[in-house]
Amino acid sequence: MPDLRKRKAIPLVRDLAMSLVNSRKAGIAPALASSTLNNEELKAHVYRKTLQALLYPISSTTPHNFEVWTATTPTYCYECEGLLWGIARQGMRCSECGVKCHDKCQDLLNADCLQRAAEKSSKHGAEDRTQNIIMVLKDRMKIRERNKPEIFELIQEVFGLLKAPHTQQMKQIKQSVLDGTSKWSAKISITVVCAQGLQAKDKTGSSDPYVTVQVGKTKKRTKTIYGNLNPVWEEKFHFECHNSSDRIKVRVWDEDDDIKSRVKQRLKRESDDFLGQTIIEVRTLSGEMDVWYNLEKRTDKSAVSGAIRLQISVEIKGEEKVAPYHIQYTCLHENEFHYLVDVQGSGMVKIPDAKGDDAWKVYFDEVAQEIVDEFAMRYGVESIYQAMTHFACLSSKYMCPGVPAVMSTLLANINAYYAHTTASTNVSASDRFSASNFGKERFVKLLDQLHNSLRIDLSMYRNNFPASSPDRLQDLKSTVDLLTSITFFRMKVQELQSPPRASQVVKDCVKACLNSTYEYIFNNCQELYSREYQTDPNKKDVPPEEQGPSIKNLDFWPKLITLIVSIIEEDKNSYTLVLNQFPQELNVGKISAEVMWNLFAQDMMYAMEEHEKHRLCKSADYMNLHFKVKWLYNEYVRDLPALKGSVPEYPAWFEQFVLQWLDENEDVSMEFMHGALERDKKDGFQQTSEHALFSCSVVDVFTQLNQSFEIIKKLECPDPVIVGHYNRRFAKTIGKVLLQYADIVSKNFESYCSKEKLPCILMNNIQQLRVQLEKMFEAMGAKQLDAEASDTLNELQVKLNNVLDELSTVFGNSFQPKIEDCFKQMGDILCQVKGTGNVPANAQNTLAADADNVLRPLMDFLDGNLMLFAKVCEKTVLKRVLKDLWRIVMNTMEKSIVLPPLTDTSDHMVREEARSLTPKQCAILDLALDTIKQYFHAGGNGLKKTFLEKSPELQSLRYALSLYTQTTDTLIKTFVQTQTAQGSGVDDPVGEVSVQVDLFTHPGTGEHKATVKVVAANDLKWQTSGMFRPFVEATMIGPHLSDKKRKFTTKSKNNNWAPKYNETFHFILGNEDGPDCYELQVCVKDYCFAREDRVLGISVMQLRDIADKGSCACWCPLGRRVHMDETGLTVLRILSQRTNDEVAREFVKLKSESRSAEEGS
Repeated sequence: MPDLRKRKAIPLVRDLAMSLVNSRKAGIAPALASSTLNNEELKAHVYRKTLQALLYPISSTTPHNFEVWTATTPTYCYECEGLLWGIARQGMRCSECGVKCHDKCQDLLNADCLQRAAEKSSKHGAEDRTQNIIMVLKDRMKIRERNKPEIFELIQEVFGLLKAPHTQQMKQIKQSVLDGTSKWSAKISITVVCAQGLQAKDKTGSSDPYVTVQVGKTKKRTKTIYGNLNPVWEEKFHFECHNSSDRIKVRVWDEDDDIKSRVKQRLKRESDDFLGQTIIEVRTLSGEMDVWYNLEKRTDKSAVSGAIRLQISVEIKGEEKVAPYHIQYTCLHENEFHYLVDVQGSGMVKIPDAKGDDAWKVYFDEVAQEIVDEFAMRYGVESIYQAMTHFACLSSKYMCPGVPAVMSTLLANINAYYAHTTASTNVSASDRFSASNFGKERFVKLLDQLHNSLRIDLSMYRNNFPASSPDRLQDLKSTVDLLTSITFFRMKVQELQSPPRASQVVKDCVKACLNSTYEYIFNNCQELYSREYQTDPNKKDVPPEEQGPSIKNLDFWPKLITLIVSIIEEDKNSYTLVLNQFPQELNVGKISAEVMWNLFAQDMMYAMEEHEKHRLCKSADYMNLHFKVKWLYNEYVRDLPALKGSVPEYPAWFEQFVLQWLDENEDVSMEFMHGALERDKKDGFQQTSEHALFSCSVVDVFTQLNQSFEIIKKLECPDPVIVGHYNRRFAKTIGKVLLQYADIVSKNFESYCSKEKLPCILMNNIQQLRVQLEKMFEAMGAKQLDAEASDTLNELQVKLNNVLDELSTVFGNSFQPKIEDCFKQMGDILCQVKGTGNVPANAQNTLAADADNVLRPLMDFLDGNLMLFAKVCEKTVLKRVLKDLWRIVMNTMEKSIVLPPLTDTSDHMVREEARSLTPKQCAILDLALDTIKQYFHAGGNGLKKTFLEKSPELQSLRYALSLYTQTTDTLIKTFVQTQTAQGSGVDDPVGEVSVQVDLFTHPGTGEHKATVKVVAANDLKWQTSGMFRPFVEATMIGPHLSDKKRKFTTKSKNNNWAPKYNETFHFILGNEDGPDCYELQVCVKDYCFAREDRVLGISVMQLRDIADKGSCACWCPLGRRVHMDETGLTVLRILSQRTNDEVAREFVKLKSESRSAEEGS
């Protein structure tokens, strides 16, 4: 057998698990890691920007102090640039920095009041006021530094600065905050690309959109696109900005060129319909950006929808080469994550304890989280970008405990952000994602690589997520959730047509893991089994070369099955409960069973083919392995959806071995049967119990056969074809064993017939074989049994039935001498009964007494035996014995009393008159028959009345008795009409005679005449030393011929073996009966002087054959004797007893004649 083993020195699966996890704390390969960790120039800049954001954070800025204000001249709102309407109290004004706006717009102003006041006083030369404000800013920064030292310490540690440089940088950052925007300037380029999903404002159901872009006091507008709700402008504008607190206001309008709009233009700065706006803080801009902005309302009454796409490029003085703020944020987040995980956490991710709807936005502990949030708030980094950045960081550590759950939640919220469109916009999820500042291709690539890595790790789920660790099992569940989120992202956000289904991906991974698991346990079966299940520590290790499957033994396979079961059970009880996200599509336990079975089946089938070629193991070992495989299949595989309803293959692997076992079992069964029979014989075939009428050998034989069948039955073979093969083979074993048993019993049966109970017990044994065979037939399936096996068992039943019939016949025949003796005595008693005439009615009592007297010898015999039979025989056997006794009694009665056998012709003429039954004797026999019949019926316990009445023996006897009351003519007529083949079947004729017969009927009287012309004889076969003188004797046989000439003879011819006679004879038949009641018997004899003529040959011609034609001439073959059936013999016996009747004597003589012995023969 080729070596299937590939030895690997691998420890148990679960022993590997944690070590493998520790070695794979990193998730996606380092190729995915961002380059910001090594970009020192960028890190230095981000470090300064982070200090700036944290020293004077946006979350701590001074709010405006608004008061109601009355404008004396036309004044416009700082926020919306609309006119402050009214005579008095038109708007709101900040008492600190002087900014003016509508009451409705005050909440939209977000510039820090202190910084704005400092900038304003500096521009207007109010030095004292400026200094006061700067002092306030300094105090605030000092308080911040004093109250939150851990923030600045963490920033220092994250970016790896020493204390002195860090302190120097802090001073510089504080000064830049105090300087504010006085030294700040930037060049801004804004390209208005396009918009989508705008509101329809015109009556035509469309709009004529254009865009205004305002930076500070500078405003520019695009051209108008007429009749389009998805316009494309592609117009670029350039601005210079000297105030970092300024905002870019992008507004979309519907152009109206009518009287109403012209009037509005005179009164207001705005005359067209408002379609939406987006306001961008200048301080949040850095580098180049390509962004979709959702259009927002200006007031609650605004009807707004859609989004606008802008490409913005910013060059800040002194920071011309610096990356955009989103890149800077990425640098901050990645460095902070690297420090907290790899430096502080030794590679383990600490999951923050956060609750609530926004818990997914918490990425670190409180201090680190405040740093990234303040940076994002200061520089306009949206929260979705933060989430995607953190997701990218976690993807490098996705195998760490707890991380898959966090990533799954993060991605689910990212999906929700892009895929769940709001009422304010109908921009597709794919387009919104395309405008992501994180970068579409970057995130898609990240997810693709993560998806591949997850698949690889799920394909080793047993290693990576051991069942012994509840935490890792939870990570496994979260990993599948993450995989599902990636699939959702591809489907809903990327809007791919048919991304791989998560359930199918997981299923494929599970199968891959199971494939490798099976290979592992197959290659290390002995080692794993001994480690897990070996109880004897002193047992020697098996050499490596003998650890795999072998053709010399079957030890490998039960161990492999045990390991397979442990794998399936682990999958069923641990992993199925965890991987429950797809209950309709994925059941790990069932997949495990299916994969393991398919792989095992392949190896097992191959191994069994090899074993079949060599057969070096015992058949019992193969049977035991068969039972183990059957158990594995029934316990774990049979009900799997993929295999349910199909016929499994495993019975075919073992078919030849089961048949081999059945062959061996046949020899065992035969040996067991012989032993059981010998023991039974030695014990004298004793009944097994008081109620059981058979001996123990039957029980022993069927106990052994039933045990054999139980083994076959317990195989529970699901393949009906193979079951048929087993049943055929086992049926032959049953047949061989039972027929051998019956044969042994039959051979010695006759010698047991003289013993009292023994024959009955032996017949009971055969009957019990039949009963047990029928039960076994039912157990083997009865009507569902294989046709060939069924035929075998049915034939066996018939053969056993025949054996029982034969034994019963032998047993019955053993009583023949005793019954004949009884009837001899009965005959003697019957002869003593006087009276020859008919019995008068008043003599019935005397008749019954005579019948009882006649029956006494028989009844004495039957009483003694039938009582014993009834007690010892089983009911079926008893009926068979009764039937045989009935047959013998009836036949003996007929032959001994009613119709004694014919003696030779010389004796029957001198038979005593007493042998002929008188009517009274017939009446006595009739009564005796009724008594015997009732005795055999035994009130319903014996033979059925219908059987007795219809039995041919009784009918024959009654027929014979009825013939006693008929006249000689009637009996002769019956003989002629029934014996139609007396001259047939002459295979070896002794010659032939030519006869011509003519029939005549008188037209008036109806009298029939027959003219017989004996023409010649020919080819006579006869040897004699003397003179041969053949002559022909023609005799007419039939009724009403007692007073008529019945016989004519021709002249004899000397020494002629072909004599010619040409003699005619006339027979008068009368008119009582037609020609069909007559026959012509022609006998050729050799004339002898002074002694009886010798018979040469006999021929019979039925007149009925020529009645229609009226004439016939033919050659009749001569036979050695007349042939007759039972009816003819019965008539002959009765007539032979009528010695005083000349016609009867002549008839008996004629029919009794046969060819005489030849001289010298």
